[in-house]
This record gives sequence, structure tokens and C-alpha cells, in this order.
Amino acid sequence: MKRLFFAAAMLLAAGGANAATDFSGRWNFDPGKSQNVGMMAQAAVVSNIAESATTLTVDDHSVFAGRSMDDHTVYDLTGAPATNTSKMSGAGTTRSKWDGNRLVTEWDSAGVVPGSTVTRIETRTLSVDGQTMFVESRRADKPPVVMAFDRAP
Repeated sequence: MKRLFFAAAMLLAAGGANAATDFSGRWNFDPGKSQNVGMMAQAAVVSNIAESATTLTVDDHSVFAGRSMDDHTVYDLTGAPATNTSKMSGAGTTRSKWDGNRLVTEWDSAGVVPGSTVTRIETRTLSVDGQTMFVESRRADKPPVVMAFDRAP
């Protein structure tokens, strides 16, 4: 019994707490389920996600006002810093970690004042049925932007 408890504790410490979370697949932006997205509600966004034990790779294709954009983000699930670019904040350093079934990523990007840094916290979660993914983006003193995506069949 002690060995079983120890094995379960080691699995959780190694990141096993997220074992039920699977973000992989194709996702379609649903502005009706989203919050504080402003003009982004008019965008068509498709997110393709691949997930392994150590990385989560997100390829977004969006069309807004007739303009097509592609983004590629690789989240390092070991917690090591990674360099990524976001259409919301430009180039930055990301650090991701699991908090239960939530993937929490801290984005540090250059601020508008030379030498300053802006930190944005991104939290990625799934609905209970696993059919809706929520990506919350929060900066200090601003209401969070929550983008909802429906799992494509």
C-alpha cells in the first residue's frame, strides 16, 4: 500500500495531475461563449493543437477584416523558459506549468517604456465535457480576455 501511495505521489509530482487534460485537436473560436474579446468577435480563428508529455504546440489561423494571419506557439510543459511570439504582445519569454488540469503560462514581453516588462498570465482550461477550451489572458488591472473554442468533429 505504501508503494502504491508513493508511486501515485511521484506521478503527480512529475506532472501526472494533468493526465486527464487533452488539448490536442482542432478548435474553432466561438465568440458567443467568449468574454471581453471586443472586435475579435468578428474574427474566424481555427486552432490546431498537438500535445506531448513535454510540449503543447498551437498553430492558429485567423481571418479578420479580410486579413489572414498565422501564429505558431510552442509551450514548454517542463516549466523551462521558451521564446514565443504572440499577436497580442509580440515577442516574449514564456514559462508554463500545470495547476491541476489548468495550463498556466506567464508571458513576459517588452513594455512601451524602454527597459520595462509587461507580464500577461494565460490560463488554458477545458469544459467538464472536454468540448470547449477556454483561453483566459490577464494583465494587471485589466479585465481578462477569455476566448472560447469548440472542439471540431
